[in-house]
Amino acid sequence: MHTNRRDLLIGAGATAALSALPARAFAAPTEEARAQAMIDRVAEQLLRDGPEGATSLGIDKDKRAKLKYRLSDKSMKGQQAVAAHLTKSVAELGTLDTNQLSHTMRVNVDVVKTAFESALKGFRFGYGDVAVGSWRNSPYVVIQNVGAFLDTPQLLETDHRIENRDDGEAYIDRLAAYAGQLDGETQRLKIAAGKGVIAPDFLLDKCLKQLKLARSGEIAGWGLVTSVANRTAGMKGDFGQRAFDICSQVIAPALDRQLGELEKHRARATSDAGVWKFPDGDAYYAWALSAGTTTTRSPEEVHQQGLHELAELQARMDVILRKEGFTSGTVGERMTALGKDPRFMFPDNDAGRAEIMAFLRARIDDIRSRMPQAFHTLVKGNVEVKRMSPEAEPGAPGAYGGPGSIDGTIPGKFWINLRTTDLHRRFSLPDLAYHEAIPGHVWQGEYTFKLPLVRSLLQFNAYSEGWALYAQQLADELAVYDANPVERLGYLQGIAFRACRLVVDTGLHAKRWTRQQAIEWFATTNGSGVEEVTSEVDRYCSWPGQACGYKVGHTEINRLRDKTKAALGDRYDFRAFNDAVVLGGNVPMTVLGRVIDAHIAERKG
Repeated sequence: MHTNRRDLLIGAGATAALSALPARAFAAPTEEARAQAMIDRVAEQLLRDGPEGATSLGIDKDKRAKLKYRLSDKSMKGQQAVAAHLTKSVAELGTLDTNQLSHTMRVNVDVVKTAFESALKGFRFGYGDVAVGSWRNSPYVVIQNVGAFLDTPQLLETDHRIENRDDGEAYIDRLAAYAGQLDGETQRLKIAAGKGVIAPDFLLDKCLKQLKLARSGEIAGWGLVTSVANRTAGMKGDFGQRAFDICSQVIAPALDRQLGELEKHRARATSDAGVWKFPDGDAYYAWALSAGTTTTRSPEEVHQQGLHELAELQARMDVILRKEGFTSGTVGERMTALGKDPRFMFPDNDAGRAEIMAFLRARIDDIRSRMPQAFHTLVKGNVEVKRMSPEAEPGAPGAYGGPGSIDGTIPGKFWINLRTTDLHRRFSLPDLAYHEAIPGHVWQGEYTFKLPLVRSLLQFNAYSEGWALYAQQLADELAVYDANPVERLGYLQGIAFRACRLVVDTGLHAKRWTRQQAIEWFATTNGSGVEEVTSEVDRYCSWPGQACGYKVGHTEINRLRDKTKAALGDRYDFRAFNDAVVLGGNVPMTVLGRVIDAHIAERKG
């Protein structure tokens, strides 16, 4: 089922590609310069509001060196300041005469306005975590996969580089600011509770367990202490002791206060899984679904798309399963049986975890070598495979990934969840590597480094995740599974998994499915492991709408490819089409359609 173009949001003036269409020859320099100055200011304000982004991109130096000492403000006052900055930027950009801008600049302006206008709608609800040009919107300030207790330690221990004493001082300043983040979130948790926004009991149980894990143990052994102590060994400043003092005197009490507030939420919590239970739950889900898919489609339309596409995918899987000797039962039942075959399982111990890491690295090396077959314009694909931290694993998905720093000094990351090796199978792991690393998130993200800085800071979920599914498809088209049809089953199951998400997410938040109903439907229909789908369902409960962006975006990219083939005939070039999609950067799906229209026009000459 292809996405209907009438369903896509109309952008605020974008009409063509970044690189797919030649720049307009006579764009008015004055208006073009005004627009460039505006989007440059927008980028710098985004970095001031979220200094962590500067560190992740490796640009917290030189004129931005002060950002390395700071963290984002998680208090209600800090959130209100962000909203005010977005409002000001949207108003400024609205004064531009877009008819006088180059096509490239129109896209840049439209991307910023669309991202900011969507975020402002989210801020109006007055609760939760609003993503500004990113993918993680949540009605809950802190939960099993949302909160400073997860994000900030990972930033400090993994991304915050320490090369000299000043970097150590910046770490210490950020460590002190971390306690302020925790207290800011605790304040917002109290406000949310006053509005009747309480997470379901099963999510709170997970979150409380993780927070207690983060709080547990000897503070001298916390990663926040040992990370800076080890990396500043030999430097003056006694950083390890100072980190210990801050953790003991400031951070531990802040964690205790957050735990205390969440315990109060737990006492009021029910098992109702969806946001329909909030006073404004239907409106919240409509916004979250729109933000996650960059469409205006209703929950029922998305639900039906999932069922339709799932049937098509399982018909393809049935053919392969029969050839492999699995002929009895539904596709889901046969995939469940395949998943229990010892040939495809890893030992559930450290040796099995090491085997998974080696397996993934080998597959990434192989697919990198195939990229010249799929693109004319190549990037490096700078990525490393890393295990998630133990406190993050219980509430995290099976894996996630993204690009590193612009200068390449920080590699992109493919984070793999290894709390149990039972999350993974040999026939499905390759597909996971292609989604998260190459040619998925890490690969695509590196193309944004060639665009204006603001384009590396802003993302649209349907594009990001739609591309990652398309990346899985590219791997299949590059013949990675030809010698092993069972791995192709893993790929098709992975795509079907995302079709199931359309059904489950809308089921939970619009059709009032219970958590158990969602888990059972997902596991039996797709043949996925109960352990895996339980984490998935919990994720959809805490990130409404996000999971729907994957298949909606993937379907739209394929619709645009079919359109390009039909329009160009013999002039169609597989690699040129892929270039057009990634070189245009991360955009709303309607803008991507215009990028491809421009690509078609250029190829026609």
